[in-house]
Amino acid sequence: MDYPVEHLTADERALLAPHVTNLDRPVFALVGLPETVKGALFARYSRYPGTLRRLMVDEFAGDLIAARQGSDPQASGQTDGSGRAAELYERIFLGYGDDSVAQLGGAHVACEWASNILTKILQRPRLAAYLEQSTRYIAYDAPIDGAGGRRFRYYRDPSLGPDYTTAMDALFRTYAAAIPVVSAWAAEAFPVADGESPAAHARAIKAKALDLLRGLLPAASLSHMGIYASGQTYEQLILHLLAHPLPEAREYGTMMLRELQPVIGSFLTRVERADRGGRWIDHLIERTAAGERWAERLGLDGRAEEDDTRRGPSVRLLHVDGSEHDLLCALLFEQSGTAEAGTRAAVERLSDTERAAMLSDLVGERENRRHRPGRGFEAVRYRFEIVADYGAFRDLQRHRMLTVQWQPLTPDLGADVPAQVTEAGTGEEYQRALEVSAAAYERLRDAGHTDAAPYALCLGYRMRFVLDLNAREAMQLIELRSGREGHPSYRAVAHEMHALITDVHPAVAAAMRHVDTETEPRLERILAEIRTQARAGAG
Repeated sequence: MDYPVEHLTADERALLAPHVTNLDRPVFALVGLPETVKGALFARYSRYPGTLRRLMVDEFAGDLIAARQGSDPQASGQTDGSGRAAELYERIFLGYGDDSVAQLGGAHVACEWASNILTKILQRPRLAAYLEQSTRYIAYDAPIDGAGGRRFRYYRDPSLGPDYTTAMDALFRTYAAAIPVVSAWAAEAFPVADGESPAAHARAIKAKALDLLRGLLPAASLSHMGIYASGQTYEQLILHLLAHPLPEAREYGTMMLRELQPVIGSFLTRVERADRGGRWIDHLIERTAAGERWAERLGLDGRAEEDDTRRGPSVRLLHVDGSEHDLLCALLFEQSGTAEAGTRAAVERLSDTERAAMLSDLVGERENRRHRPGRGFEAVRYRFEIVADYGAFRDLQRHRMLTVQWQPLTPDLGADVPAQVTEAGTGEEYQRALEVSAAAYERLRDAGHTDAAPYALCLGYRMRFVLDLNAREAMQLIELRSGREGHPSYRAVAHEMHALITDVHPAVAAAMRHVDTETEPRLERILAEIRTQARAGAG
């Protein structure tokens, strides 16, 4: 096609050239502009009759010049055209309440030295991208430099008392001492394979040892996280941080707001306004308090609970929405030309064999797990209640396109010593560390630090959480988390989720062709234990 070209003068081309990747083609990217200016351009774009390049020249020239000079027209309060972006946000974002405008700009933020408790709070928003330091590839054995000298890498607060510090130091010393012992055992148990380089084998042995020992690390362990999100997502995240009962969360919310104001400040103007953000924060606090009151009134605090989930890990399929007929109708919808009732009638006339062949065709030949079926798989939904160690929860919680809800981390659901840690000869030390951790939790809780008490608990302690997801997302999660390179605890969860889906929707489970079913002997025992408990609970 002969695409139209915007007629630009030499001066206009010079003005635009630093901020667009080309001046003539119909597809181009914006560069060298503040996020708020890019967002304002697109917000205006929806009601502007011309091209984006013409809009930039006619209405945002002042912002382009200011960006090139390195100044901030919004911060300086200019209104002579160079403040066009700020004026636009004031009118449509604050005045009209058009929240979608805040989706048009984003920012990269690093949150460093955040506890593992805080990283889960930071990862609550669905529509954001996160990268977090891995306990598989990074050892936590070496002290770091701090204000008080060399110290282990965990969250500290004087209000938590000296006993907390003593307990955390003990956990880290146990972890550090166990690494060479478990590494030596792993090197003997898993010798170099044919064709494997010594360097690759050494990396694999290190990862194996760190994987086995990560359950010793307390939830107070500090991590670094990178976040990319839209202005709308950051607004929501900051409000939830500022409303959180944990002081660390509120502190990071304040710091995040301060650092983002020069970058995407227009998207966050409501946060600090008493009649907007202030009331929003009050609402979040009141909502949490209401939940706590009703849980207490109904006797749901869990302290008197004696169900089978206290005895070990479990995966329960609580609820299923939709049938395989619903799935087939949804998969056909976009290619059919009739109402869904007609599609359903046609599908129901097929034999079981024909329906199976139809589903196989619609799923297609999946060469790898990234070849996923269409959105029709979203017509079926599963709600799982899972009890697993906090380390497994950390990995499963990262999946974005699902509903994840979790209860507080406590020692009530117990923790186990990994069998291979016992084989390596450090099982007794591991068990003593778990006991030190639980005792520190109890001291903090009894001293009134209810929200901070989970800092003291090792990642090996179990917690209860819900994953509510459609079949398409279940496929992504199960195929990814069942891989042999993954941690046994979340591999066991993924395998049992797949088995439970097989019980109710065998065709859906069969479409998950990249589930790694080759498991270690210990994992087979875990799966058998989980399945027994799940069946007992269902009965």
